[in-house]
Amino acid sequence: PHCVLLLDEIEKAHPDLFNILLQVMDNGRLTDHHGKTVDFRNVVLIMTTNAGASDMAKQGIGFGDVSKEDASEEAVKRMFTPEFRNRLDAIVPFGYLGKSTVARVVDKFILQLELQLAEQDVHIQFDKDARDWLGDKGYDKLYGARPMARLIQEKIKQPLAEELLFGKLADGGEVHVTIKDSKPSFELTPAPPKAAAKKKPRKKPAAKKPAPKSPETDTDKSDSKG
Repeated sequence: PHCVLLLDEIEKAHPDLFNILLQVMDNGRLTDHHGKTVDFRNVVLIMTTNAGASDMAKQGIGFGDVSKEDASEEAVKRMFTPEFRNRLDAIVPFGYLGKSTVARVVDKFILQLELQLAEQDVHIQFDKDARDWLGDKGYDKLYGARPMARLIQEKIKQPLAEELLFGKLADGGEVHVTIKDSKPSFELTPAPPKAAAKKKPRKKPAAKKPAPKSPETDTDKSDSKG
């Protein structure tokens, strides 16, 4: 393909867009009201939707996986017309993020935080308990990993802000994050104070020597006598 076109959260699009997409999927081209035609034959069209996410988040009765798949299919049927669904090559459902995937998301957010703090000469480390806590509290079945950014902002960045501005980390240092009493705990190690550069004593300017007097010659003396 010459192009991959991604339409994220297609359910939020204007209803007229679905009629336009029907023309694209039927003919492989799109013509506007000025008669200009755009060729879509070499375009891969990918659409994502959160249809059924709220239903899937609910605990199923009996065979949980089967009921969740059925709920997802029913939500897609309610949201999109049969004409639209019949023109799709495939519908690929996605389940919840696994623990390993959530752990990778946690690593991504921690790396971003490390880079931000490194600009202020602060190095931060999270132990395993802290990483697991972020994965548990920052992931939601309905919203995915979106709450994690807000969690890090409220529980990690804000408590460290005062230390960075006026406290132990004002001149840099190290932060070790662990979990105590079900909440983050910080061990702060300030950077050693920088040795003040010794100022070299200023040299006094050398005193100017008086210009030597020129000796009087015999001619000068005779002139003065005369």
